[in-house]
Amino acid sequence: MNRIAPRTGTAFLLHKGQYLTVIDINGQQVSDMVVFNAEDTGEYISSGKSIDFEETIRFTKGNFIWSNRSNKLLEIVKDDVGVHDFLLAPCSKETFEIMYKDHDTQFSCRDNLYKNLRPFGIQSDAIPTAFNVFMNVKISNHGAVSVEAPISNKGDKIIFKAMKNLIVALTACSAKDSNGGSFKPIGYKITTDLD
Repeated sequence: MNRIAPRTGTAFLLHKGQYLTVIDINGQQVSDMVVFNAEDTGEYISSGKSIDFEETIRFTKGNFIWSNRSNKLLEIVKDDVGVHDFLLAPCSKETFEIMYKDHDTQFSCRDNLYKNLRPFGIQSDAIPTAFNVFMNVKISNHGAVSVEAPISNKGDKIIFKAMKNLIVALTACSAKDSNGGSFKPIGYKITTDLD
């Protein structure tokens, strides 16, 4: 298992047919994930298309993650938690300045995504809304949005199957409220068979 240190990120290639497992090592830690077509980075993960085609905001086993060009990029094939977010943007320096006055602005998911995607030629403005693994977002009857502590426990995981050759970036999220008040690592592994 590979380990992403708290408030950092990574990016890597995931080939068509391979499986990506994202693991909450200690529990209650979010991982922001963005995905690009490795053969054409103008195609990338789309929250809007995925919500449209899957007709849900609660993605879990059996759902697909779609691209801005209406192609399937990932299939969720296993999910221990069933609570993830596909609405909120990656946290940024501006997020902390506007919403969390006492938050350390030195590390953010957006910066960590960009830092690790830059070697693949992907610019900061091209980073889309992330699939926020293990993030627990509540929506009230009146439409108000609140971020609660994740319900994921130590060792919980979600497994994706790649539908194309992909560039994947993952973080161990830097927003304190998203992670139950502390920063922890995230694990991941790439396999050719479903564990």
